[in-house]
Amino acid sequence: MAIREIEISSITQVVSRLFQEACHRLPPDVLAALEKARDAEESPIARDILDSLLLNAEIAPRENIPLCQDTGLAVVWLEIGQDVHITGGDVHDAVDEGVRIGYREGYLRKSVVERPYTARVNTGDNTPADVWIDIVPGDRVRIQVLPKGAGSENMSRLTVLTPAQGREGVIDYVTKVVDEAGGNPCPPLIVGVGIGGTTEKTMMLAKKSLLRPVGQPSPDAENAALERDLLASINALGVGALGYGGTVTALAVHVETFPCHIASLPVAVNLQCHSARRGEAII
Repeated sequence: MAIREIEISSITQVVSRLFQEACHRLPPDVLAALEKARDAEESPIARDILDSLLLNAEIAPRENIPLCQDTGLAVVWLEIGQDVHITGGDVHDAVDEGVRIGYREGYLRKSVVERPYTARVNTGDNTPADVWIDIVPGDRVRIQVLPKGAGSENMSRLTVLTPAQGREGVIDYVTKVVDEAGGNPCPPLIVGVGIGGTTEKTMMLAKKSLLRPVGQPSPDAENAALERDLLASINALGVGALGYGGTVTALAVHVETFPCHIASLPVAVNLQCHSARRGEAII
């Protein structure tokens, strides 16, 4: 197969557009999940909150204002086809320039600080982005973006269970994480769960699961069954919308797994708030 050339500037343009769109407009599946939650919710207070969230999602794109004041740290996944040759510059620089332009033109809050444990001086343009690159078959570049706010990201958790704790141990741990988080991650949530691999692998599985359309079951039957049981366990907590109580604490649970060592059972939880922003494009 012939090598396809892609000019680096096209990556910058797409990244800029995707972050602006993601921060101003919720995907249709997220809106549908919030509407379903509103219909299912039994608490009057929680129903009022969900009505307000849906109204916010209607106003933001119409007025071209961010869905949330926390427009997040820019997380970007690139799937680069092995038959692609990117010309004209460095991929990481191109992504950062796209973030820089998008956050400036979209009037999005810049939330990145340099020197995380000392000076914490704002970089002023929301860079550098958190970039992950996979090489895949084909001659296309798939770009996925996730503006990840701190309220939900701060509630991320990782543990390594003993293999003997098994499925029930996973359910207990994930449910406990959501319970302890309470209203801090701005529920109703999408709960990303990674199981297996190494500690860094399972953390990435949990975060990347948030890119899946809300409530779309895992194609793996065993994982799909675990998602259903986790969702029931989490919604039985009664945390509810924004932590004010209710029957819908999570809109969905997304489980991703990877083979792991015989002596290990890593489990990661990455929570996504109700403002579940994301974007995707293929070049």
